[in-house]
Amino acid sequence: MKKILGCLLLLLLFAKIADAQAQYQPYSYQFYQKLNSTIYSTNTREHSSLKSMIIDSVLQHKYDSLMNYGVDTSGRHSWAHRKLLNEHLIDTKTRDYTFFADFLPELPMGFDVANKQRVWINTRGYQLGGTITKNFYFYSSGFENQAVFPEYLTTYINQVGIVPGQAYDRSYGKNTKDWSDVTGIISYTPLKYLNITAGQGKTFIGDGYRSVLLSDFASTYPFLKLTANVGNVQYMVMWSNMVDPAAPAVNYTNGYNRKWGVFHYLDWNVNKRLSVGFFDAVIWANIDSLGRYRGFDVSYGNPVIFLRPVEASNGSPDNAFVGFNAKYKLTDGITAYGQFLLDEFRAQDFFGGKGSAKNKYAYQLGVRGANLFNVNSLNYLFEFNGAMPFTYSETQEIKNYSEQGEPLAHPFGANFNELVGLLNYSYKRFDFSGEFDYGHYGLDINGLNYGKDIFQVYIDPVHRYGNYIGQGLTTNMTYLDCKVAYVLNPKYNLRLEFWGIYRKEANIQFNDKTIMGMFGLRSSFRALYTDLASYRTH
Repeated sequence: MKKILGCLLLLLLFAKIADAQAQYQPYSYQFYQKLNSTIYSTNTREHSSLKSMIIDSVLQHKYDSLMNYGVDTSGRHSWAHRKLLNEHLIDTKTRDYTFFADFLPELPMGFDVANKQRVWINTRGYQLGGTITKNFYFYSSGFENQAVFPEYLTTYINQVGIVPGQAYDRSYGKNTKDWSDVTGIISYTPLKYLNITAGQGKTFIGDGYRSVLLSDFASTYPFLKLTANVGNVQYMVMWSNMVDPAAPAVNYTNGYNRKWGVFHYLDWNVNKRLSVGFFDAVIWANIDSLGRYRGFDVSYGNPVIFLRPVEASNGSPDNAFVGFNAKYKLTDGITAYGQFLLDEFRAQDFFGGKGSAKNKYAYQLGVRGANLFNVNSLNYLFEFNGAMPFTYSETQEIKNYSEQGEPLAHPFGANFNELVGLLNYSYKRFDFSGEFDYGHYGLDINGLNYGKDIFQVYIDPVHRYGNYIGQGLTTNMTYLDCKVAYVLNPKYNLRLEFWGIYRKEANIQFNDKTIMGMFGLRSSFRALYTDLASYRTH
């Protein structure tokens, strides 16, 4: 901790007080892609891979234009009209502080034709936030939910016990799911070059739709994050405390096993086109394998990147990862990007092509662009992701790379390849989006560990050598998704939305199909993923 305080003191001594007001924007791909033309322009040097973002002066104009679209300042309309279409429900602004609050309803209904089932969601939520002076920001959102999901999501929830990316299912296996979800952060920017954020939330690292390093898929967790921006370098260190309900409880007093994580990420903008990023993470158990309380290991308070993963590779019992992220702006608005994560590595087997279970890694390659065919706000992304069998798993359940029973990286877990394409277009208050996703993976069968399920203990893999992606119960999934939305109020993304899904997942044991349409009122900026692979056989 002394080293952390020392680093903070140096920043305080040599940095200037921030001039711009810190403004936090919750991360979701669907909203952030609207900022593509600015973030991925060859005329800017934005650090694009660490999200959620604190909106800075470069992004402020584009962000304001999105949040204030259609705002009528003439005063001709009624209070109800303004609150429904233009303003926060509560919005207070003074010289020293600001505050806003909104009610967030979600009431879509629809029908799954393939399974002859009515589907619906009933959500009552809120968001509130504000600033104190120019340096302090706070934000919270919460949702109380009931829903009947399509069959494939119901199966997933029954197997995992978690509504994807949100919270545990209080219905305990009933068809109507019941859950609540709350997030909250406090963000302090004492200096132009330093931000301190603490709360209950998520962090995403990468320039793609998915991330094989750290994604926003799993549910929220408590964290403390320090982010420094010095010239062309951005550096983040984050400590988190997580829960693993799938791991056996040590005793009644301790309840679910808890674990800790430390994450470091350094992003360097080499020039206006090229950026490279370096990542590491360590996961360790709150209580060791002998039942002894360990808690937060103060040695992990050291903010130096790659120091602890080196120790872990030299015999530490903790689970360590290292990774790499890069992007290159091919033209103004068109960007190629990629990631590589290394979980475990044995050089002689890796280069010998033996398919060793000891070579655990994941990868990503993609391209994204803005204003396709010179059409303003027509944005796209094409991406290929994959992970070798057994990646992210560990010899002890509690130390795998997960939070609340779901992966911290790609939602497919391991032993998969995925090809995904996204197209988004905004015209005035209309938003159009489409997604194609093809997944190829192997499920674990016959009580054997083929490497798909990261919650399986990595002690007795089915093969020591000869492992390949798709081994086990070879499964293919095709997923198509289209949305048409009319944004009623951009301040909290209140919209009327039509949503259609086609999904087919097939192997020699089952052939599942979903053809679903939904329509209704939706709101909030949170990212909710429905393009999921099966968790286990069923």
